[in-house]
Amino acid sequence: MSRLVVVSNRVPNPRATQPQAGGLSVALSGALKRRGGMWFGWDGQLSQGPVSRPRIEQADGIDYATLPLSRADYDDFYLGYSNAVIWPVFHFNLGAMDYQRSHSEGYARVNALFADALTPLLEPDDTLWVHDYHLMPLARELRERGVRQRIGFFLHIPFPDYDVLRAMPGHRQLLEDLCRFDLLGFQTENDRHAFEESASLAVGALVHEPGRLRHRNRELRTGVYPVGVDVDELADVSQRTLTAPRVRRLLDGLGERDLIIGVDRLDYSKGLEQRFRAFETLLQDYAHRRGHTVLMQIASPSRSSISEYADLRQRLEGLTGHINGTYADLDWAPIHYLNKTFARGSLMGLYRAARVGLVTPLRDGMNLVAKEYVSSQDPENPGVLVLSELAGAAAELEAAVLVNPYDLDSIAAGVNTALAMPLPERRRRHAQMMDVLRANAIDVWEARFMADLTGPAESAD
Repeated sequence: MSRLVVVSNRVPNPRATQPQAGGLSVALSGALKRRGGMWFGWDGQLSQGPVSRPRIEQADGIDYATLPLSRADYDDFYLGYSNAVIWPVFHFNLGAMDYQRSHSEGYARVNALFADALTPLLEPDDTLWVHDYHLMPLARELRERGVRQRIGFFLHIPFPDYDVLRAMPGHRQLLEDLCRFDLLGFQTENDRHAFEESASLAVGALVHEPGRLRHRNRELRTGVYPVGVDVDELADVSQRTLTAPRVRRLLDGLGERDLIIGVDRLDYSKGLEQRFRAFETLLQDYAHRRGHTVLMQIASPSRSSISEYADLRQRLEGLTGHINGTYADLDWAPIHYLNKTFARGSLMGLYRAARVGLVTPLRDGMNLVAKEYVSSQDPENPGVLVLSELAGAAAELEAAVLVNPYDLDSIAAGVNTALAMPLPERRRRHAQMMDVLRANAIDVWEARFMADLTGPAESAD
Protein backbone atom coordinates (compact mmCIF):
# COMPACT_ATOMS: atom_id res chain seq x y z
CA MET A 1 0.00 0.00 0.00
CA SER A 2 1.37 3.40 -0.97
CA ARG A 3 2.07 5.99 1.70
CA LEU A 4 -0.58 8.71 2.13
CA VAL A 5 0.56 12.33 2.32
CA VAL A 6 -2.11 14.74 3.59
CA VAL A 7 -1.49 18.43 2.90
CA SER A 8 -3.56 21.13 4.56
CA ASN A 9 -3.19 24.75 5.56
CA ARG A 10 -3.15 23.85 9.26
CA VAL A 11 -1.80 20.67 10.81
CA PRO A 12 -2.96 19.48 14.26
CA ASN A 13 -0.38 19.62 17.02
CA PRO A 14 0.87 16.05 17.60
CA ARG A 15 1.88 17.02 21.15
CA ALA A 16 -1.56 18.33 22.12
CA THR A 17 -2.92 16.80 25.30
CA GLN A 18 -6.55 17.59 24.50
CA PRO A 19 -8.58 15.48 22.02
CA GLN A 20 -8.66 16.76 18.46
CA ALA A 21 -11.39 19.32 17.97
CA GLY A 22 -13.23 17.91 14.98
CA GLY A 23 -14.23 14.70 13.29
CA LEU A 24 -12.30 15.66 10.16
CA SER A 25 -8.96 15.68 12.00
CA VAL A 26 -9.84 12.35 13.55
CA ALA A 27 -10.72 10.87 10.14
CA LEU A 28 -7.54 12.05 8.44
CA SER A 29 -5.42 10.88 11.36
CA GLY A 30 -7.13 7.50 11.13
CA ALA A 31 -6.43 7.25 7.41
CA LEU A 32 -2.78 8.11 7.98
CA LYS A 33 -2.46 5.53 10.76
CA ARG A 34 -3.97 2.81 8.58
CA ARG A 35 -1.98 3.60 5.46
CA GLY A 36 1.14 5.03 7.02
CA GLY A 37 2.13 8.49 5.98
CA MET A 38 2.78 12.15 6.58
CA TRP A 39 0.72 15.26 7.36
CA PHE A 40 2.25 18.43 5.93
CA GLY A 41 1.30 22.08 6.39
CA TRP A 42 1.46 25.20 8.55
CA ASP A 43 2.00 24.71 12.27
CA GLY A 44 -0.01 27.80 13.25
CA GLN A 45 3.10 29.71 14.33
CA LEU A 46 4.62 32.93 12.97
CA SER A 47 8.34 33.33 12.35
CA GLN A 48 10.55 36.38 12.00
CA GLY A 49 11.35 35.44 8.41
CA PRO A 50 10.82 32.69 5.80
CA VAL A 51 11.54 29.11 6.89
CA SER A 52 12.01 26.60 4.08
CA ARG A 53 12.89 23.42 5.98
CA PRO A 54 9.97 21.78 7.78
CA ARG A 55 10.11 20.47 11.31
CA ILE A 56 9.28 16.75 11.41
CA GLU A 57 7.81 15.02 14.45
CA GLN A 58 6.37 11.54 14.76
CA ALA A 59 3.35 10.51 16.80
CA ASP A 60 1.23 7.35 16.55
CA GLY A 61 3.08 6.27 13.43
CA ILE A 62 2.40 9.54 11.57
CA ASP A 63 5.09 11.99 10.45
CA TYR A 64 4.00 15.59 11.04
CA ALA A 65 5.99 17.93 8.80
CA THR A 66 5.22 21.57 9.55
CA LEU A 67 6.38 25.07 8.68
CA PRO A 68 5.75 28.41 10.35
CA LEU A 69 4.68 31.38 8.25
CA SER A 70 6.25 34.80 8.27
CA ARG A 71 4.04 37.70 9.32
CA ALA A 72 3.97 38.94 5.71
CA ASP A 73 2.93 35.52 4.43
CA TYR A 74 0.23 35.21 7.08
CA ASP A 75 -1.16 38.64 6.23
CA ASP A 76 -1.05 38.20 2.45
CA PHE A 77 -1.72 34.48 2.01
CA TYR A 78 -4.03 33.64 4.91
CA LEU A 79 -5.83 36.82 5.91
CA GLY A 80 -5.49 38.36 2.46
CA TYR A 81 -6.12 36.27 -0.63
CA SER A 82 -7.45 33.14 1.10
CA ASN A 83 -9.91 34.80 3.47
CA ALA A 84 -10.53 38.26 2.02
CA VAL A 85 -10.87 37.14 -1.61
CA ILE A 86 -11.49 33.40 -2.09
CA TRP A 87 -13.62 32.87 1.03
CA PRO A 88 -16.19 35.63 0.34
CA VAL A 89 -16.41 34.90 -3.39
CA PHE A 90 -16.84 31.17 -2.89
CA HIS A 91 -19.59 31.98 -0.35
CA PHE A 92 -21.34 34.23 -2.91
CA ASN A 93 -20.54 37.45 -1.00
CA LEU A 94 -18.84 39.68 -3.55
CA GLY A 95 -19.37 42.76 -1.40
CA ALA A 96 -16.95 41.39 1.21
CA MET A 97 -14.14 40.76 -1.30
CA ASP A 98 -11.06 42.92 -0.66
CA TYR A 99 -8.56 42.26 -3.44
CA GLN A 100 -5.02 43.57 -3.30
CA ARG A 101 -2.22 42.53 -5.64
CA SER A 102 0.13 41.91 -2.71
CA HIS A 103 -2.39 39.38 -1.37
CA SER A 104 -2.43 37.50 -4.66
CA GLU A 105 1.37 37.48 -4.72
CA GLY A 106 1.45 36.17 -1.15
CA TYR A 107 -0.96 33.35 -2.03
CA ALA A 108 1.31 32.25 -4.87
CA ARG A 109 4.40 32.68 -2.70
CA VAL A 110 3.19 30.42 0.11
CA ASN A 111 2.01 27.70 -2.28
CA ALA A 112 5.46 27.78 -3.88
CA LEU A 113 7.04 27.65 -0.41
CA PHE A 114 4.95 24.59 0.47
CA ALA A 115 5.92 22.88 -2.78
CA ASP A 116 9.63 23.60 -2.24
CA ALA A 117 9.49 22.17 1.29
CA LEU A 118 7.30 19.17 0.46
CA THR A 119 8.96 17.90 -2.74
CA PRO A 120 12.18 16.55 -1.10
CA LEU A 121 10.09 14.65 1.47
CA LEU A 122 8.10 12.66 -1.10
CA GLU A 123 8.66 9.01 -1.95
CA PRO A 124 8.04 7.59 -5.46
CA ASP A 125 4.84 5.69 -4.61
CA ASP A 126 3.23 8.33 -2.37
CA THR A 127 -0.38 9.38 -2.86
CA LEU A 128 -1.08 13.04 -2.04
CA TRP A 129 -4.38 14.40 -0.70
CA VAL A 130 -4.53 18.20 -0.64
CA HIS A 131 -7.26 19.99 1.30
CA ASP A 132 -9.18 23.19 0.75
CA TYR A 133 -9.09 26.61 -0.82
CA HIS A 134 -5.77 27.77 0.61
CA LEU A 135 -3.84 25.32 -1.59
CA MET A 136 -5.51 25.28 -5.00
CA PRO A 137 -2.22 26.05 -6.87
CA LEU A 138 -0.24 23.34 -5.10
CA ALA A 139 -0.54 20.60 -7.74
CA ARG A 140 0.83 22.91 -10.44
CA GLU A 141 3.70 23.95 -8.19
CA LEU A 142 4.51 20.32 -7.46
CA ARG A 143 4.22 19.28 -11.12
CA GLU A 144 6.68 22.04 -12.05
CA ARG A 145 9.13 20.51 -9.57
CA GLY A 146 8.86 17.10 -11.20
CA VAL A 147 6.29 15.46 -8.92
CA ARG A 148 4.35 12.79 -10.86
CA GLN A 149 2.58 11.01 -8.02
CA ARG A 150 -1.22 10.94 -7.78
CA ILE A 151 -2.53 14.18 -6.30
CA GLY A 152 -6.13 14.58 -5.16
CA PHE A 153 -7.83 17.72 -3.91
CA PHE A 154 -10.90 18.15 -1.74
CA LEU A 155 -12.75 21.47 -1.47
CA HIS A 156 -14.53 21.81 1.86
CA ILE A 157 -16.33 25.07 0.99
CA PRO A 158 -18.86 25.72 -1.82
CA PHE A 159 -17.78 26.32 -5.40
CA PRO A 160 -19.53 29.38 -6.88
CA ASP A 161 -21.39 29.69 -10.14
CA TYR A 162 -19.31 31.06 -13.00
CA ASP A 163 -21.03 34.45 -13.04
CA VAL A 164 -19.90 34.89 -9.42
CA LEU A 165 -16.45 33.36 -9.85
CA ARG A 166 -15.55 35.54 -12.84
CA ALA A 167 -15.67 38.64 -10.58
CA MET A 168 -12.65 37.36 -8.65
CA PRO A 169 -9.25 38.53 -9.91
CA GLY A 170 -7.08 35.54 -10.72
CA HIS A 171 -9.95 33.09 -11.23
CA ARG A 172 -8.68 31.75 -14.57
CA GLN A 173 -5.30 30.88 -13.10
CA LEU A 174 -6.97 29.08 -10.20
CA LEU A 175 -9.09 27.05 -12.61
CA GLU A 176 -5.96 26.16 -14.59
CA ASP A 177 -4.29 25.15 -11.33
CA LEU A 178 -7.18 22.94 -10.25
CA CYS A 179 -6.98 21.10 -13.55
CA ARG A 180 -3.48 19.88 -12.61
CA PHE A 181 -4.88 17.58 -9.93
CA ASP A 182 -5.86 14.01 -10.77
CA LEU A 183 -9.09 14.02 -8.77
CA LEU A 184 -11.16 16.94 -7.51
CA GLY A 185 -13.65 16.26 -4.72
CA PHE A 186 -16.66 18.46 -3.90
CA GLN A 187 -19.32 18.44 -1.19
CA THR A 188 -22.37 18.50 -3.49
CA GLU A 189 -23.35 17.89 -7.09
CA ASN A 190 -24.05 21.62 -7.46
CA ASP A 191 -20.45 22.40 -6.51
CA ARG A 192 -19.06 19.90 -8.99
CA HIS A 193 -21.31 21.19 -11.76
CA ALA A 194 -20.27 24.79 -11.03
CA PHE A 195 -16.59 23.86 -11.33
CA GLU A 196 -17.05 21.92 -14.55
CA GLU A 197 -19.04 24.76 -16.12
CA SER A 198 -16.44 27.32 -15.02
CA ALA A 199 -13.53 25.22 -16.29
CA SER A 200 -15.29 24.80 -19.63
CA LEU A 201 -16.18 28.46 -20.09
CA ALA A 202 -13.04 30.09 -18.69
CA VAL A 203 -10.13 27.79 -19.59
CA GLY A 204 -11.50 25.58 -22.36
CA ALA A 205 -11.73 22.31 -20.47
CA LEU A 206 -13.70 19.67 -22.35
CA VAL A 207 -16.28 17.90 -20.20
CA HIS A 208 -16.67 14.38 -21.65
CA GLU A 209 -19.38 13.54 -19.12
CA PRO A 210 -20.07 14.57 -15.53
CA GLY A 211 -16.99 13.57 -13.59
CA ARG A 212 -14.52 13.41 -16.51
CA LEU A 213 -12.73 16.36 -18.07
CA ARG A 214 -9.84 16.93 -20.45
CA HIS A 215 -7.66 20.01 -20.19
CA ARG A 216 -4.39 20.67 -22.04
CA ASN A 217 -3.89 17.04 -23.03
CA ARG A 218 -4.49 15.57 -19.59
CA GLU A 219 -7.49 13.90 -18.06
CA LEU A 220 -8.88 14.65 -14.64
CA ARG A 221 -11.82 13.37 -12.68
CA THR A 222 -14.29 15.05 -10.36
CA GLY A 223 -16.47 13.48 -7.70
CA VAL A 224 -19.01 14.27 -5.00
CA TYR A 225 -17.96 13.20 -1.51
CA PRO A 226 -20.10 14.75 1.24
CA VAL A 227 -18.12 14.95 4.47
CA GLY A 228 -19.74 12.99 7.27
CA VAL A 229 -19.40 12.48 11.01
CA ASP A 230 -18.77 9.54 13.33
CA VAL A 231 -22.40 8.94 14.25
CA ASP A 232 -21.89 6.33 16.97
CA GLU A 233 -19.11 8.27 18.68
CA LEU A 234 -21.20 11.46 18.78
CA ALA A 235 -24.23 9.64 20.13
CA ASP A 236 -22.12 8.13 22.90
CA VAL A 237 -20.41 11.41 23.82
CA SER A 238 -23.67 13.35 23.88
CA GLN A 239 -25.33 10.82 26.15
CA ARG A 240 -22.41 10.90 28.60
CA THR A 241 -21.94 14.67 28.64
CA LEU A 242 -25.63 15.39 29.14
CA THR A 243 -24.94 14.89 32.83
CA ALA A 244 -21.74 16.99 32.91
CA PRO A 245 -21.84 19.81 35.50
CA ARG A 246 -21.74 22.62 32.94
CA VAL A 247 -24.62 21.15 30.94
CA ARG A 248 -26.64 20.37 34.06
CA ARG A 249 -26.30 23.96 35.28
CA LEU A 250 -27.69 25.17 31.99
CA LEU A 251 -30.63 22.78 32.09
CA ASP A 252 -31.39 23.64 35.70
CA GLY A 253 -31.46 27.31 34.75
CA LEU A 254 -33.82 26.66 31.84
CA GLY A 255 -36.40 24.88 33.92
CA GLU A 256 -39.27 23.88 31.63
CA ARG A 257 -38.24 26.25 28.83
CA ASP A 258 -37.38 25.00 25.34
CA LEU A 259 -33.74 25.40 24.26
CA ILE A 260 -32.86 26.38 20.71
CA ILE A 261 -29.14 26.08 20.01
CA GLY A 262 -26.87 27.52 17.35
CA VAL A 263 -23.13 26.81 17.20
CA ASP A 264 -20.99 28.51 14.58
CA ARG A 265 -17.74 30.25 13.93
CA LEU A 266 -18.23 34.01 14.03
CA ASP A 267 -18.47 34.48 10.26
CA TYR A 268 -20.72 36.48 7.96
CA SER A 269 -21.47 33.35 5.91
CA LYS A 270 -23.26 31.73 8.88
CA GLY A 271 -26.34 34.00 8.72
CA LEU A 272 -26.15 34.97 12.39
CA GLU A 273 -27.68 38.43 12.01
CA GLN A 274 -30.62 37.00 10.07
CA ARG A 275 -30.94 34.25 12.69
CA PHE A 276 -31.18 36.75 15.54
CA ARG A 277 -33.73 38.85 13.66
CA ALA A 278 -35.73 35.72 12.84
CA PHE A 279 -35.81 34.82 16.51
CA GLU A 280 -37.15 38.29 17.21
CA THR A 281 -39.80 37.61 14.56
CA LEU A 282 -40.67 34.38 16.37
CA LEU A 283 -41.26 36.32 19.59
CA GLN A 284 -43.34 38.93 17.72
CA ASP A 285 -45.52 36.58 15.67
CA TYR A 286 -45.81 33.63 18.06
CA ALA A 287 -46.43 35.36 21.36
CA HIS A 288 -46.98 32.07 23.20
CA ARG A 289 -43.24 31.38 22.79
CA ARG A 290 -42.31 34.38 24.95
CA GLY A 291 -41.02 33.36 28.34
CA HIS A 292 -40.90 29.70 27.26
CA THR A 293 -38.11 29.67 24.67
CA VAL A 294 -34.38 30.46 24.87
CA LEU A 295 -31.95 30.80 21.97
CA MET A 296 -28.39 29.95 22.96
CA GLN A 297 -25.97 31.09 20.27
CA ILE A 298 -22.33 30.07 20.60
CA ALA A 299 -20.14 31.98 18.14
CA SER A 300 -16.46 31.00 18.31
CA PRO A 301 -14.09 33.93 17.61
CA SER A 302 -12.66 33.86 14.11
CA ARG A 303 -10.34 36.07 12.02
CA SER A 304 -10.88 39.00 14.37
CA SER A 305 -8.19 41.06 12.63
CA ILE A 306 -10.40 41.24 9.49
CA SER A 307 -12.70 44.24 9.85
CA GLU A 308 -15.84 42.45 8.61
CA TYR A 309 -15.57 39.97 11.48
CA ALA A 310 -15.03 42.60 14.17
CA ASP A 311 -17.98 44.59 12.80
CA LEU A 312 -20.16 41.48 12.81
CA ARG A 313 -19.38 40.85 16.46
CA GLN A 314 -20.47 44.36 17.38
CA ARG A 315 -23.71 44.04 15.42
CA LEU A 316 -24.57 40.73 17.09
CA GLU A 317 -23.91 42.18 20.52
CA GLY A 318 -26.18 45.10 19.64
CA LEU A 319 -28.94 42.79 18.42
CA THR A 320 -28.68 40.69 21.58
CA GLY A 321 -29.08 43.78 23.75
CA HIS A 322 -31.99 45.05 21.68
CA ILE A 323 -33.93 41.76 21.72
CA ASN A 324 -33.28 41.04 25.38
CA GLY A 325 -34.08 44.62 26.31
CA THR A 326 -37.40 44.44 24.44
CA TYR A 327 -38.64 41.00 25.49
CA ALA A 328 -36.80 39.86 28.63
CA ASP A 329 -38.52 39.45 31.97
CA LEU A 330 -37.12 39.24 35.50
CA ASP A 331 -36.61 35.49 35.20
CA TRP A 332 -36.09 35.10 31.46
CA ALA A 333 -33.66 36.41 28.85
CA PRO A 334 -34.57 35.22 25.35
CA ILE A 335 -31.02 35.17 23.90
CA HIS A 336 -27.87 33.80 25.51
CA TYR A 337 -25.05 34.92 23.20
CA LEU A 338 -21.59 33.50 23.91
CA ASN A 339 -18.65 34.72 21.85
CA LYS A 340 -16.26 32.01 23.00
CA THR A 341 -15.13 28.49 22.19
CA PHE A 342 -16.37 25.44 24.10
CA ALA A 343 -14.97 21.93 24.32
CA ARG A 344 -16.49 19.56 21.79
CA GLY A 345 -17.78 17.23 24.52
CA SER A 346 -19.76 20.00 26.18
CA LEU A 347 -21.29 20.93 22.84
CA MET A 348 -22.52 17.39 22.28
CA GLY A 349 -24.35 17.49 25.62
CA LEU A 350 -25.90 20.85 24.74
CA TYR A 351 -27.03 19.48 21.38
CA ARG A 352 -28.76 16.57 23.07
CA ALA A 353 -30.50 18.91 25.51
CA ALA A 354 -31.80 21.27 22.80
CA ARG A 355 -35.31 20.94 21.38
CA VAL A 356 -34.21 22.67 18.19
CA GLY A 357 -30.87 22.85 16.37
CA LEU A 358 -30.86 26.08 14.36
CA VAL A 359 -28.39 25.96 11.46
CA THR A 360 -29.03 28.75 8.96
CA PRO A 361 -25.90 29.66 6.99
CA LEU A 362 -26.32 31.93 3.99
CA ARG A 363 -24.02 29.52 2.17
CA ASP A 364 -22.00 26.55 3.40
CA GLY A 365 -20.02 23.76 1.83
CA MET A 366 -21.51 21.17 4.17
CA ASN A 367 -21.98 22.29 7.81
CA LEU A 368 -21.07 19.49 10.17
CA VAL A 369 -22.90 21.14 13.08
CA ALA A 370 -26.15 20.04 11.44
CA LYS A 371 -24.94 16.44 11.30
CA GLU A 372 -23.52 16.58 14.82
CA TYR A 373 -26.82 17.87 16.19
CA VAL A 374 -28.82 15.03 14.60
CA SER A 375 -26.29 12.41 15.72
CA SER A 376 -26.43 13.69 19.31
CA GLN A 377 -30.18 13.32 19.78
CA ASP A 378 -31.98 10.81 21.97
CA PRO A 379 -33.74 8.60 19.39
CA GLU A 380 -36.67 8.11 21.77
CA ASN A 381 -37.22 11.84 22.23
CA PRO A 382 -35.23 13.66 19.53
CA GLY A 383 -35.03 17.36 18.89
CA VAL A 384 -35.64 18.86 15.45
CA LEU A 385 -33.09 20.30 13.04
CA VAL A 386 -34.05 23.58 11.34
CA LEU A 387 -31.64 23.84 8.41
CA SER A 388 -30.82 26.36 5.71
CA GLU A 389 -31.63 25.22 2.19
CA LEU A 390 -28.28 26.75 1.14
CA ALA A 391 -26.13 24.51 3.33
CA GLY A 392 -24.54 21.54 1.61
CA ALA A 393 -26.03 19.30 4.31
CA ALA A 394 -29.53 20.09 3.02
CA ALA A 395 -28.88 17.82 0.02
CA GLU A 396 -28.72 14.86 2.43
CA LEU A 397 -30.85 15.90 5.42
CA GLU A 398 -34.13 16.33 3.59
CA ALA A 399 -36.07 15.33 6.71
CA ALA A 400 -34.95 18.48 8.51
CA VAL A 401 -37.22 21.53 8.57
CA LEU A 402 -35.69 23.37 5.61
CA VAL A 403 -35.82 27.18 5.51
CA ASN A 404 -34.61 30.09 3.39
CA PRO A 405 -31.87 31.75 5.49
CA TYR A 406 -32.68 35.18 4.05
CA ASP A 407 -36.40 34.91 4.88
CA LEU A 408 -36.96 35.86 8.53
CA ASP A 409 -40.59 34.74 8.43
CA SER A 410 -39.56 31.37 6.99
CA ILE A 411 -37.03 30.79 9.77
CA ALA A 412 -39.46 31.87 12.50
CA ALA A 413 -42.21 29.64 11.11
CA GLY A 414 -39.74 26.74 10.81
CA VAL A 415 -38.69 27.09 14.45
CA ASN A 416 -42.32 27.25 15.58
CA THR A 417 -43.08 24.13 13.52
CA ALA A 418 -40.13 22.34 15.10
CA LEU A 419 -41.17 23.28 18.64
CA ALA A 420 -44.74 22.12 18.01
CA MET A 421 -43.83 18.90 16.18
CA PRO A 422 -45.42 15.79 17.74
CA LEU A 423 -43.16 13.02 19.01
CA PRO A 424 -43.99 10.40 16.29
CA GLU A 425 -43.01 12.82 13.53
CA ARG A 426 -39.85 13.83 15.37
CA ARG A 427 -38.86 10.18 15.67
CA ARG A 428 -39.61 9.49 12.01
CA ARG A 429 -37.57 12.44 10.77
CA HIS A 430 -34.68 11.67 13.10
CA ALA A 431 -34.56 8.00 12.04
CA GLN A 432 -34.57 8.98 8.38
CA MET A 433 -31.68 11.41 8.84
CA MET A 434 -29.69 8.91 10.91
CA ASP A 435 -29.93 6.38 8.08
CA VAL A 436 -28.41 8.95 5.73
CA LEU A 437 -25.68 9.93 8.19
CA ARG A 438 -24.66 6.31 8.72
CA ALA A 439 -24.51 5.72 4.96
CA ASN A 440 -22.28 8.79 4.50
CA ALA A 441 -20.23 8.58 7.71
CA ILE A 442 -16.77 10.12 7.96
CA ASP A 443 -14.94 6.84 7.33
CA VAL A 444 -17.05 6.24 4.21
CA TRP A 445 -16.07 9.70 2.92
CA GLU A 446 -12.38 8.99 3.34
CA ALA A 447 -12.60 5.49 1.87
CA ARG A 448 -14.58 6.59 -1.22
CA PHE A 449 -12.23 9.44 -2.03
CA MET A 450 -9.09 7.37 -1.60
CA ALA A 451 -10.52 4.50 -3.65
CA ASP A 452 -11.21 6.86 -6.55
CA LEU A 453 -7.83 8.58 -6.23
CA THR A 454 -5.83 5.36 -6.12
CA GLY A 455 -7.85 3.57 -8.82
CA PRO A 456 -6.56 2.89 -12.34
CA ALA A 457 -4.66 5.88 -13.72
CA GLU A 458 -6.24 7.86 -16.55
CA SER A 459 -3.13 9.66 -17.75
CA ALA A 460 0.25 11.01 -16.67
CA ASP A 461 1.06 14.70 -16.48
